[in-house]
Amino acid sequence: MADGHAIDQLKQALRRLPGVGPRTAQRMAFHLLERDREGGQLLADALKAAVAGVNHCQRCNNFSEQALCGICESGKRDEALLCVVETPADLDTIEQAGAYTGYYFVLMGHLSPLDGIGPDQLGVERLLQVVSQQSVREVILGTNLTVEGQATADYLCDLLETQPLTVSRLARGVPAGGELEYMDANTLAQAFSDRRTLHQNPTENL
Repeated sequence: MADGHAIDQLKQALRRLPGVGPRTAQRMAFHLLERDREGGQLLADALKAAVAGVNHCQRCNNFSEQALCGICESGKRDEALLCVVETPADLDTIEQAGAYTGYYFVLMGHLSPLDGIGPDQLGVERLLQVVSQQSVREVILGTNLTVEGQATADYLCDLLETQPLTVSRLARGVPAGGELEYMDANTLAQAFSDRRTLHQNPTENL
């Protein structure tokens, strides 16, 4: 039946969301159809507009509707600092904490060879271009302290060793296995304050 097919399609679409299984998808679908069709239309319109209009910032790779996102376009940040994070959610969490005043680069993931995610999928070449073309003196590796996040940080540290800059890693305050998206403001502020150096800019010792 056409009606059943449409409902099944809606359920399957909702299951694409993280953490949404068959039962949750069914509850969401029935709620929208039974009680909130207006909300369902708003959701559909917002998704359509976002998919069509949101791309990536040319500098930091974060989501943006313009060529440059608001942070990169502001001109009010510390150009010497570049924080590398895994996701836009991590960036937003750091911004809300107010503990950091530099720029960002968003990898949109972490290294995961089993999932086919390597340096090319993370835009590492673009990261190197940003580092070489801007006046970056310190790269702060803000990847999550998971196995994949640590492997990504180690890879980037090795890659940046030849650059005339300091490489540091968020340290105390972020627990092992923790994800930045779920950290509170005080924890993040402590992590930035106590970040540790992984590679020292050799020119600073001259």
